[in-house]
Amino acid sequence: MKRVQFSSYFTQYFFIAPQLAIILIFLYLPIVQTFRDAFTIQDAFGFGRYFSGLDNFTFVLSDPNYITALKFTLIFIVVITFFSCSIGLLLAVQANNVIHGKSAYKTLLIWPYAIAPAVVGVTANYFFSERLGILYNFFNGLWGFDWYDNVYDAYIYVFIAASWKQISANFIFFLAGLQNIQKSIIEASIIDCKSSFRRFWTITFPLLMPTTFFLIIINITYSFFDTLGIIDTTTIGAPSGETKTLVYKAYIDGFKGLDLGSAGAQSIIMMLIVLVITVFQFRFIEGKIHYN
Repeated sequence: MKRVQFSSYFTQYFFIAPQLAIILIFLYLPIVQTFRDAFTIQDAFGFGRYFSGLDNFTFVLSDPNYITALKFTLIFIVVITFFSCSIGLLLAVQANNVIHGKSAYKTLLIWPYAIAPAVVGVTANYFFSERLGILYNFFNGLWGFDWYDNVYDAYIYVFIAASWKQISANFIFFLAGLQNIQKSIIEASIIDCKSSFRRFWTITFPLLMPTTFFLIIINITYSFFDTLGIIDTTTIGAPSGETKTLVYKAYIDGFKGLDLGSAGAQSIIMMLIVLVITVFQFRFIEGKIHYN
């Protein structure tokens, strides 16, 4: 392999300087700022600050609203991950069996992946509109659906909106995983077992476990960080802040409430929570997965 020779020792650093500048400005400096804000109490308009130690963390962890947001976030992560993965897998299995019109079928299922979260929220508003919403009328026909005041109805609202956005991503990866399975294995399983349901759970799904593990991580990350736009354009935390995720609460407290100390403490706590979840996944789940 031919090596590139630079006339000057500093030329190589000149080429990577733009990328390093972007990382420094938009990643490392905000991280440093967040840690500084988390341990200080400052004027809302930035005219003064003083070191407060762990006061911001104590305030956050003793705040009932933060505990409510934490509970909702954990429920939100579990529900979104389960339903988006399950429906994505179901659609991938069906698409993999389609013979005619396969390309059009796949394209229609992939489209929602390209939609921004805020646009998903605006679209969901139409479906759950009290006057014209199809889903609102459907649920209201089953019971007195009112996501403005009822916590569980609001849960249904945001769960459906957030899951719909992520189903297509799961569909793409599950379909790729299904098509990567060797045909000889599928043919042998058909000979050994006539039940397609049993073949799927004993042969196909175990072979999809590496893909499933990857998608669990992707869906947890999506539920945790990428749904702020959906919450902000649907329930806005209603009713009474019951549908605020941790990220959305930090955003509201920091950018709208101008309490940067509390927002910084919340950001660090979120970082620790994600770290614990990540260690748990790789320590206890990945070890049970066999890669081919």
